[in-house]
Amino acid sequence: MTKRIISTLVLWIVTIICFFYIGPDAAVWLLAVLALSSQYEFYSLLEKMGRRPFKKFGIFLGGIIIFAPYYANKLELSHAEGVQSGIIAVTIVACCLRIFRERQVAERIETLGSTLLGLIYVPFMLGFLVRMIELPGDPKQGLMLVVWLIVTAKFTDVGALLVGKAFGRHAMSPITSPKKTWEGAIGGCLVSIGLGFSLTFFAQEYFPPFFTPLWSTFLAIPITVISIISDLVESMLKRMADQKDSGSSIPGIGGSFDLTDSLILTAPTGYLLFGFLT
Repeated sequence: MTKRIISTLVLWIVTIICFFYIGPDAAVWLLAVLALSSQYEFYSLLEKMGRRPFKKFGIFLGGIIIFAPYYANKLELSHAEGVQSGIIAVTIVACCLRIFRERQVAERIETLGSTLLGLIYVPFMLGFLVRMIELPGDPKQGLMLVVWLIVTAKFTDVGALLVGKAFGRHAMSPITSPKKTWEGAIGGCLVSIGLGFSLTFFAQEYFPPFFTPLWSTFLAIPITVISIISDLVESMLKRMADQKDSGSSIPGIGGSFDLTDSLILTAPTGYLLFGFLT
């Protein structure tokens, strides 16, 4: 637990420095590093299951998926909004061309599927955090939306862990994640909703005008629920791969995928919900 607390504090310090003292570009690179290292660990889990994705090639394409839309928009290129769709299409074509050159016939569809799954599930989904920065028009306000989403999603897990240890009696998913309980999940949701409200209440001037404490409370409800589902998906993958953690790069936490697991499904959800309010 001590290692987990220290790692959490260090990660938040790095996040605050990148987001608020260096600027949006540093935030994008930090998110990209987390996304691509998570993608690497995702592919490693698939390899433990006997799959053979194009790991290096997939990560290279994942970097393009994350960076290209942001810098296209920053450079005010024409049709910047359509860049990501074009990149996804080109990525599929590139993977299809490569499987004919490097895989046996029986492995081609499996390799294509596992490579594309890693691309879509990790960097494409986490890329919505990057797109969120530009959503309000002011990158500083966009960064606050990203911070709010991270706080709401991650502290659902922290709250669920603490409340579950104290009051947990009924297992939520005994096969997938036997330590998670319904009591912990409810407690985690309430903790995160309270933190999300407090963040917007005490720092309202830094958020976009549309994101009031009341809207924060309403939006935190689906975000907390989806963060739990997102976490369970990663637990299922680790169980299928017979691994306790996705990696060992972060002491007390595990790997990058263990860190970003609850953000993968909440990032596009948050982007969509924020988009309705703008």
